[in-house]
Amino acid sequence: MTAASYYQRHIFFCLNQRDSGEASCGDHGAQAAFDHCKKRVKAEGLAGPGQVRVNKAGCLDRCAAGPVAVVYPEAVWYTYVDLADIDEIVESHLKNGEPVERLRTPPHLGR
Repeated sequence: MTAASYYQRHIFFCLNQRDSGEASCGDHGAQAAFDHCKKRVKAEGLAGPGQVRVNKAGCLDRCAAGPVAVVYPEAVWYTYVDLADIDEIVESHLKNGEPVERLRTPPHLGR
């Protein structure tokens, strides 16, 4: 952790729910994934200053890849399908600093 950063890593989950019927992360279990990630980070003892912060986000404008989450400071974007994917992100990236290549969001997918 650098002197300027408060958290070593910060993961944001898009929880956006569109009323228009347009696809959104909220349609694909994003809230459950966020809740699971937060629980796992706490259980692993990774939560708090100097460690990991799990946050909700509004639209991250990558709907075509949804549901999505992004980890900073590395700016690694993830697309996940189930809670096992979240477990893998927590263990590999948030705990050990190794991004999960198979879950990376393809760079061309935006809204």
